[in-house]
Amino acid sequence: MGQSVSPLDQFVQCIIGAVFILMQHQSMIDLRHFRYFQAAAQELHFGRAAARLCISQPALSRQIQQLEEEIGTPLLRRTQRRVELLPAGQVFLERSNQILDEVRRATLDARRTGAGEFGRLSVGFIHSSTYGLLPSIVERFRHLYPDIELELHEMPITEQHVALKRGVIDIGLLRPQPAPPDVEIQPVIEEPFLVAVPFSHRFAKRRLIRLNELDGEAMVMFPHRESPLFHSRILAMCERAGFSPRVAQQATQIHTVAGLVGAGIGLAIIPGTARNLQRKDVHFLEIADRPEPVHVALGWLRSREDTPTIRSFRQVTLLVVQQINASTSVATDTQRQQPIRGRAGRPNRT
Repeated sequence: MGQSVSPLDQFVQCIIGAVFILMQHQSMIDLRHFRYFQAAAQELHFGRAAARLCISQPALSRQIQQLEEEIGTPLLRRTQRRVELLPAGQVFLERSNQILDEVRRATLDARRTGAGEFGRLSVGFIHSSTYGLLPSIVERFRHLYPDIELELHEMPITEQHVALKRGVIDIGLLRPQPAPPDVEIQPVIEEPFLVAVPFSHRFAKRRLIRLNELDGEAMVMFPHRESPLFHSRILAMCERAGFSPRVAQQATQIHTVAGLVGAGIGLAIIPGTARNLQRKDVHFLEIADRPEPVHVALGWLRSREDTPTIRSFRQVTLLVVQQINASTSVATDTQRQQPIRGRAGRPNRT
């Protein structure tokens, strides 16, 4: 089975065909001849065609004669009473319509590409962004820019840095960590760290917890090699709280860590995006120590900062983040006004 051809590729092929036709007759034929012939062939009346083109009738007649001489065959049969389209003229009219339509589309698409409304954009993303942020961005972007073809590539952070430099992706959704000097990193949204506990754990009846209360608890940790950002940040906040975590299990992905917590393997310090997993066997507590949050960022090559499609994606991302922050603020205020209830339905005052 052959590969399907995208609308953009079809457009390019049509333009190449039109340019080829023009190049074959580049000595005399230009777009004006196509327009003049189109009007004459459609009107089948030189007077009406000349009026439609806002030129004189003799000038139109000379242009059509010049076109026929260049092609080497008559296209129209002229009599005192009527103008008829010859078979060669019918073929030339069909091709002329295609060429002029493609030229109009090319002009429009070039303007829209310059405005960041048309083209193709390759986006890298980290797995955890699929829990809420990335789907919201993609949905809004497709709605606002339906003629920009999105290509999505799941990649770890360092792999995105390499892909940006090699041109494999145009922009990345990633975590801020040391990047090559020619890669621009813009944090767009922050995620507080939370403590995840099994719903059967004694801490599950509470809303707040201090980090030093985790001393001695079995914990699920992000490994240093695969998740250096999370590992170093969590280890540092535990050490500042006066203890070293007792690691019972390691896991790389946020959803895997949450799943192991739900299975009772241990507690975990985890980015707030884990709440979007909506696991019924895991309860999340805010950390009273308020450690520095982790961020999600956009990354792109500095040399391509003004690329229209990249600019459009950045604008949509900031719009989505603004709406997420507004809704999160309302939900947090509402939650803090409500007491947490234990299994018996009694409010806890922690």
